[in-house]
Amino acid sequence: MRLVLLVSGSGTNLQAVIDAARCGSPFSIAAIGSDVPGCGGLARAEQAGIPTFAVPLARGADRAAWNRDLCAAVRDAAPDLVVSSGFMKILGSEFLDSVGVPVINTHPALLPSFPGAHAVRDALVHGVRVTGATLHLVDAGVDTGPIIEQVPVRVHDGDDETTLHERIKVQERQLLVDGLTGLAEGRLQLPAASSTGHR
Repeated sequence: MRLVLLVSGSGTNLQAVIDAARCGSPFSIAAIGSDVPGCGGLARAEQAGIPTFAVPLARGADRAAWNRDLCAAVRDAAPDLVVSSGFMKILGSEFLDSVGVPVINTHPALLPSFPGAHAVRDALVHGVRVTGATLHLVDAGVDTGPIIEQVPVRVHDGDDETTLHERIKVQERQLLVDGLTGLAEGRLQLPAASSTGHR
């Protein structure tokens, strides 16, 4: 199974996938792309000898055109699956309708609870005792795509956003690698796409 991974930041989830691909997992990384030229994730890719590309979105630029340009760059790598791995831009219909393969993402909460960019903070504010991580199919909304797999993470007394998020990240990385392995081996199936809906 050929992957294209999209990243915006340092790429800690990405590194887990790179390491797994090097260790005989049933998937390979065709390319790693970003909206942030020079980000840490691209540096990790280059260090691993993986092809990279960058499609930045300038302030005030045509968002639909950017989605089409990103789609073209992804399609050039001929993936079987696209992984949003800490990619901080919402993928629009111009991308999702034309990329030709499923797109998946991880999220640091048990969706449908706490979608969006502040999931860990929101979980703490609501006082939940268990949160976690979700692997889901990406659609045109914000964290609204069908759920593939989830893993729980207990909230400890005294947790703040940083300590809780670090524990979630450990589980999130494993969830992503296990999920990709299951999909590549056919033990895990992608759910049907919903009609709404990213990240």
